[in-house]
Formats: sequence, structure tokens, C-alpha cells
Amino acid sequence: MRVVVQRVTHACVKVGGKVAGKIECGFMVLVGITHQDTEQDAQYIARKLSGLRVFEDENEKMNLSIHDINGSILSISQFTLYADTRKGNRPAFVDAARPEQAKPLYEYFNQLLETEYHIPVETGIFGAIMEVELLNDGPVTIIIDSLQAVQR
Repeated sequence: MRVVVQRVTHACVKVGGKVAGKIECGFMVLVGITHQDTEQDAQYIARKLSGLRVFEDENEKMNLSIHDINGSILSISQFTLYADTRKGNRPAFVDAARPEQAKPLYEYFNQLLETEYHIPVETGIFGAIMEVELLNDGPVTIIIDSLQAVQR
């Protein structure tokens, strides 16, 4: 599982011109799922997001977590995070999990953030064409990949 995390002052996702999810201060998270990902991968990423200290404290140091600022997460499914660009100019997406595997794991991940870590989560619509608007604060953008930490 691979996520791109952006610290935002606000973010919004629209589907068909209508707002599907919207947050103020927090994280906009693009979520990619590959074939071998399991609930263990989702648990690792959720735990890392919950404790990630990238919000500024009173001394302007990145020292606060999403809990400390009462932030939210806008979670967007993003199969293109597993694009393979090694050959030619057209990416291949063979490493991205098929929707029937990815959607339940994506939903589990979002539920875990809300129930286990008590972080409000808004989402787009899985598999839809979405328009994402955000104001990246900093900018702060971090990539977390469960393959680097989870023993398979």
C-alpha cells in the first residue's frame, strides 16, 4: 500500500461537479493498493498517519499530529500510484490491485482511521473520475509505502 500525504489547509473532491468530500485543516491522502496488500498494510499506514507529526507548534516546528490540531483526512483512491513508467511513455498499471480487491481494502483503511484512530475521514467515490482541489500547506508532501515496513 502506498500513500501520498499532503498537509492541507483545505481540500475538496468533486464527482460530476458535485462535492463528494471536503475537509479543512488536515491531510489529503492519495491511496494506492497493489496485489499483495492486506489488512496489515492498511493498519501500518493508518498508524503512521495517525502519529505523523508534521503540523507546526507554537514555535513553528513540525511537532504536532493530526490529533493535536483536530484535523481531518480526505482519502482518495488512486490506482495510478502504482504506475510503471520503465518502458516507453505510456504507463502500465499492472501492479495496481483490481477494483474487487482494492475497494474493500480501501474501505477498511478509511474505517480504521475513523474507528481505531478517531480521525474524521471524507472520501471521494471509488473508481470515479474525480476533481481534487487542495491548498498544500508548506508545502508538505510525504510518501509512505507499507512495503518498506511490513514483513510479508
